[in-house]
Amino acid sequence: MSIRLIAIDVDDTLLNSKGEILPSTISAIKEAVSQGIKIVLCTGRPLVGISHFLQQLGLFGDDQYVITYNGAVIETIAGRVIAKHLVDNDHYRQMTKFGQQHKIPFNVLDEDGTIYTADLDVNAITVVQAWENSAGILIRKPDELPADFQITKGLFVGNEKLLDAIEPLVKENFSQDLYVVRAARNFLELMHPAVNKGQALKDLATNLKFDAHEVMALGDEGNDIAMFDYAGTAISMGNGSDLAKKHADFVTGTNDEDGLADAIKKYVLE
Repeated sequence: MSIRLIAIDVDDTLLNSKGEILPSTISAIKEAVSQGIKIVLCTGRPLVGISHFLQQLGLFGDDQYVITYNGAVIETIAGRVIAKHLVDNDHYRQMTKFGQQHKIPFNVLDEDGTIYTADLDVNAITVVQAWENSAGILIRKPDELPADFQITKGLFVGNEKLLDAIEPLVKENFSQDLYVVRAARNFLELMHPAVNKGQALKDLATNLKFDAHEVMALGDEGNDIAMFDYAGTAISMGNGSDLAKKHADFVTGTNDEDGLADAIKKYVLE
């Protein structure tokens, strides 16, 4: 049976190394949409952080979908939430305390995409993160927020060497209760245990009455592996990590070499 849903990671998959969508990608996606195929962006970003890309692709409305916050929220492009799984206040406080004790920059996102951090010296990566997602940054300690404050995800951020060193300890402390994933070289993310891109993709496909073999997923990093494991066809970008490539069925060209468009043409349109 043919592909009816294409799930696409955003950073370094949909976007090239300059953070732009290649013309070939726009053309291939629009051709797929014209054939009735659902295009679902699956990203760690909030909806507001990908809205300009959705506009470029001509995707809008209440019958087109996105998976945001690495699977914590499934919603329509119009903003109607289909499912969400948030991290409770107690775990938010534990993560914040851990970051302060180990001097690791840490921030969290709420449901609206606003970034909160207890770090008085805001890390440069957090600033870039806010800029990319058109988000505000609020410096708040846990006691300055409501007792029922919940988050979509927490992020330990920093250079690759710093996160390589702290990742085993983060997993040792939190992986029994939370989903811990290296979303990118500069981001180590923690979410509700029921959350990952694969589970969200499965839930959305089921809601739309699609089977796994009717789904194709494209990505480049560790947080894409869960949707690779679910989708009937899994494609890693040529610029993807070795681990992502290992879990994929096929490897296409890089995000600077029309790799996404080539994959859509080869495995869907042709």
